[in-house]
Amino acid sequence: KTIGGRARQLLKEGFTFDIGPTWYWMPDVFEKFFANFGKKPSDYYELERLDPAYQVYFDKEDSITIPGSLEEIYQIFEEEEKGSSVHLKSFLKSAAYNYDVSINNLVYKPGVSPLELVTPVTIGKITQFFSTIRKQVRKKIKSKKLIQILEFPVLFLGAKPSNTPAFYNFMNYADFGLGTWHPKGGMYKVIDAMVTLATDLGVEFKTNSEVNEITTNAVGEVIGLVINNEFAASDIVLSGADYHHTETLLPQKYRQYSEKYWDKKIFAPSSLLFYVGFDKKIKNVKHHTLFFDKEFDSHAEYIYDTPDWPKDPLFYASFPSITDADVAPEGKETATFLIPLAPDLEDTEAMRQKYFDIILKRLEKLTNQSLKNDILFSESYCVNDFKDDYNSFKGNAYGLANTLFQTAFLRPKLKSEKVEKLYFTGQLTVPGPGVPPAIISGKLISEIVIKEN
Repeated sequence: KTIGGRARQLLKEGFTFDIGPTWYWMPDVFEKFFANFGKKPSDYYELERLDPAYQVYFDKEDSITIPGSLEEIYQIFEEEEKGSSVHLKSFLKSAAYNYDVSINNLVYKPGVSPLELVTPVTIGKITQFFSTIRKQVRKKIKSKKLIQILEFPVLFLGAKPSNTPAFYNFMNYADFGLGTWHPKGGMYKVIDAMVTLATDLGVEFKTNSEVNEITTNAVGEVIGLVINNEFAASDIVLSGADYHHTETLLPQKYRQYSEKYWDKKIFAPSSLLFYVGFDKKIKNVKHHTLFFDKEFDSHAEYIYDTPDWPKDPLFYASFPSITDADVAPEGKETATFLIPLAPDLEDTEAMRQKYFDIILKRLEKLTNQSLKNDILFSESYCVNDFKDDYNSFKGNAYGLANTLFQTAFLRPKLKSEKVEKLYFTGQLTVPGPGVPPAIISGKLISEIVIKEN
């Protein structure tokens, strides 16, 4: 196995793919991470702010391209719906404030007590936890296209806009205000940077090491791990693996959360991904392109309400070679496609092929070009792979959704309450799904471990 977890890399025939995350949002979180060690991202990789940030297709020859600057975004909104830019400015003012509150007051809290959410700054925002993104967005803006553009960022939080507290509009500030970035060479450059930093600090990485058991003594303290069927003593254990899987490595009496608990939780989607090498450059797309030419709410129902393979899937495509010549051979295109899915669906090669054909035909039609005969290779990744590679519960891709009752102290704890010296980090614990929250999770647990040890 390779380092990076879900953010691994696929190299094939001169093409470079990020297997997992492809969006670099919330650059300040990355800056804070490296600053903790007296470093900055530019010490390790080169960042470029994307302009345009992304493109959204609604139908053939009907798309909206989101520029890299706020003033241009206001202009785009105004062209689509007269007066909408005024509402957008007000919405983003609230979103910017919420971003500041969340980053400086909330997400860097360990999720131990509900009182963490109660500060002089957050008291005035409490109603936003009981309203939703959907209500807030649709209050003033009527254009279906603009509504979809404003509602899509919360999908990174793993829930429907109708179930996501309005407070999370800070994701819209992350989108429009802070911008979309690209590390030259791909998102894996961030992993490379972290590995280099950690190695310089004396961390030793051991790959191809399957953890078979977390070993405890008679009084419920961690004493080590069984790795590749051999015992290795350890003073503490910190798991960044799937939380549910980590607890299955313990005797039943030491597990905090039952199977019933996990079954009742609302999980963020799984995904069907395709990594495709094209033998030519692709026209009429941007680095990040979203295909919303089918009904948004209908697809969401297939994910959250009646879990099944979607009839008309929305999908996302990343073409990093548009921005970055390093990730594809000259004159060719690196493409990643993603369809959000309900976790734990039946995953077969036939189903994967069916959906690849669906999105390829739509891509050809919407962008007005023929592509089928220009595919050099295609590799897929879906529910079974998430289970096999990451021991992911139900094959989820992102973790637990950030709904009202799965926020902050209501999420699985960073520290085991049944086993001494056992800690957790990552997308299933505090603060939630996504790359920046996963990084913040590491910061939170490091402070607890340092304090207690």
